[in-house]
Amino acid sequence: MRIIGKIEHPSINITVFKTDNKISIKFELGLYEQIIKFRESNYMQDLSDAEKLVDASFIGEMLKNFNNMHKIKNEALGRIVKFEEEGEFPEII
Repeated sequence: MRIIGKIEHPSINITVFKTDNKISIKFELGLYEQIIKFRESNYMQDLSDAEKLVDASFIGEMLKNFNNMHKIKNEALGRIVKFEEEGEFPEII
């Protein structure tokens, strides 16, 4: 897999990769990542095709996914913290 380019965005790091017969677009925001893979085809062959795909609407949906990922993580952490707080005191030896 090799990097074929980056797509500029003010808050999301967007990197485009190419491997044998796939184009992958990785979106990074803080501690979160999303990767979407495409089979190489007439409509997805290079960086310019990826740039056409990643428009404002696409990025808006990716931001919704990031927000949902953050919510899921925080809810899971909340269950762990709540469980630990309700547990017994740690055993001190």
